[in-house]
Amino acid sequence: MSTSTHHNDVAPPKRGTTPVAAQPARGRTLADFLKPEWAVLPVLVVVIVIGAALNPTFLSYNNIYGILQQTSELAVLTMGLTLVLITGKFDLSLESIFGLAPMVAAFCFLQAAGGSLGLMNSPIVALLAVFVVGALIGAFNGVLVVRLKFNAFIATLATLILLRGVSLGLTHGATLSGLPSVMTIPGQASVAQLPLSFLIALVVLVALTLFLSRHRVGRMLYAVGGNPQAARVAGIRVERVIMGVFIVGGVLAALAGLLQAGRIASIPSSLGQNLIFNAFAAAVLGGVSLNGGRGTVAGACGGVLLLVLIQNVLVLSNVPAYWISATTGGIILIALLISKVSGADKGA
Repeated sequence: MSTSTHHNDVAPPKRGTTPVAAQPARGRTLADFLKPEWAVLPVLVVVIVIGAALNPTFLSYNNIYGILQQTSELAVLTMGLTLVLITGKFDLSLESIFGLAPMVAAFCFLQAAGGSLGLMNSPIVALLAVFVVGALIGAFNGVLVVRLKFNAFIATLATLILLRGVSLGLTHGATLSGLPSVMTIPGQASVAQLPLSFLIALVVLVALTLFLSRHRVGRMLYAVGGNPQAARVAGIRVERVIMGVFIVGGVLAALAGLLQAGRIASIPSSLGQNLIFNAFAAAVLGGVSLNGGRGTVAGACGGVLLLVLIQNVLVLSNVPAYWISATTGGIILIALLISKVSGADKGA
């Protein structure tokens, strides 16, 4: 896996290219559908057919509802990771932000029971605290990588370990419960028989898709990830862009943690543990390059849906948990192979 130092010695931009990798306006061709972000679609159909054939419960309303909830939580986290990956960086700490951000808010809001502080009287303030914590941790990571020039992979790995320890220290390994309704509604409520969390994730997906494809700053992310030296020559403030994606990534990880905490109406100290590996797997499945400069949030979300569906089929088939974990690892390797063969990660 390449780290953020991959782009320190970059080659000059190829003749005929532009610093900003804008999305082409032409129609889709067969070659487009062979790309990893589109190749996931027929695989999704195959998995759905297999799941329905193996177990009639697979297509039941309750199962589909649960799939949408799980997909929403992981999709929001993966979209945050995708933004960071597009710029050629890594953020392993997102899974700790996923767990810590809602935990800090609940810890400060809940009364003294369970060792909490009860500092906040307003549940709305507690809800806002979730996103503030995510943004602050993202900014901290940005300072480590942008200002102090730390390797993004190692720096965010250290942050992940640090925050996991903080989570355990705050709760002494206990589970926080009795969350205010404003923190549980996003993960539990439904609209038109669809999970509210799914609609929230859909809004985030549409907003980020438009941002990356239509907004000048969004296109800058691809330029920074594809060739940071050329991006600087083009007048792009590379460090500011990277700092921004770390902050946005932290906020999205906090939102994803809030959705899951709301769904289970509690915050265990292990909330989000090992989830970053699923996010990486989904991003790679969706055609996001680990070398930066390539990928879409729509493709990443397609990877999330595929991963959740495969895991759901395995669970309904009573496959042991350790084999499900092994399957996820195998999926990552297959996705990397496809990415390598397709040329999406040249030099990886």
